[in-house]
Amino acid sequence: MSDLKGKTLLVTGASRGIGAAIALRAARDGANVALIAKTQEPNPKLEGTVDSVAAEVKAAGGQALPLPCDIRFEDQVEAAVAATEEAFGGIDICVNNASALSLSRIDETTMKRFDLMVGVNTRGTFLVTKTCLPHLRKSGNPHVLVLAPPLDIRTKWFAGHLAYSITKFGMSFCVLGLAEELKRDGIAVNALWPRTTIATAAIRNVLGGEAVVRMSRTADIVADAAHLALTQPSKTFSGNFLIDDTYLYEAGGVQDFSKYSVVPGSPLAPDFFVPDNCPPPPGVEVLKDFPMP
Repeated sequence: MSDLKGKTLLVTGASRGIGAAIALRAARDGANVALIAKTQEPNPKLEGTVDSVAAEVKAAGGQALPLPCDIRFEDQVEAAVAATEEAFGGIDICVNNASALSLSRIDETTMKRFDLMVGVNTRGTFLVTKTCLPHLRKSGNPHVLVLAPPLDIRTKWFAGHLAYSITKFGMSFCVLGLAEELKRDGIAVNALWPRTTIATAAIRNVLGGEAVVRMSRTADIVADAAHLALTQPSKTFSGNFLIDDTYLYEAGGVQDFSKYSVVPGSPLAPDFFVPDNCPPPPGVEVLKDFPMP
């Protein structure tokens, strides 16, 4: 399968950033996209709403279903999945992109903030996937894609932001377990993670501002890598922990990554959680020992 024409995707965290980019890439193929996000009203610090992205999806050639939903709550997720099935007749692909972020030390982490990250990141991924399963089992090429890091368990990925790391690696453990558990159903379960920072609201508002944005890539690189993964045969392509540029280089034949840079030629800031033994493709230079917050 080379494209997603006629396929139905349910994408969480779809009102901006990586989620919106994945939705728009699928829309260019003529896919149906259920957009799951909390943001309904415009926010000066958080551009994009489920409705604004729905309009972009339609303009790009896809069908869109904007669904305001907080994935921490079972009744809302069940209603969103049911609405997707009613509108499009099924679900072929579940993209778990929604994530809550707080890079705080243990003394500074309130239990309310901890519970939010658990609820959105780990529990939300588990709940959304579980609720989509009856529909995925009816698909001809079902995929679950989780925006989660490789399982590189090192102290440097946990110290200083333990709560966030626990919940992000919780998403990774969902991939590890479900890839094996759902193998008999022919459902692919894979993880995808960016090598560099991505120019999103999280980078702009939390992780360094415009200076780091200029050292980032656009969300298009993650969207292109996701598209490549989601068009693979689900029965044989599962259990992978993919790094966006390495996967595009090795499986997609991409050699020039400059088009993805916010400022072509600018040094690239590394993202969290990328293993030391996963070097970038030839010609890609990523800063080492970059002082992330």
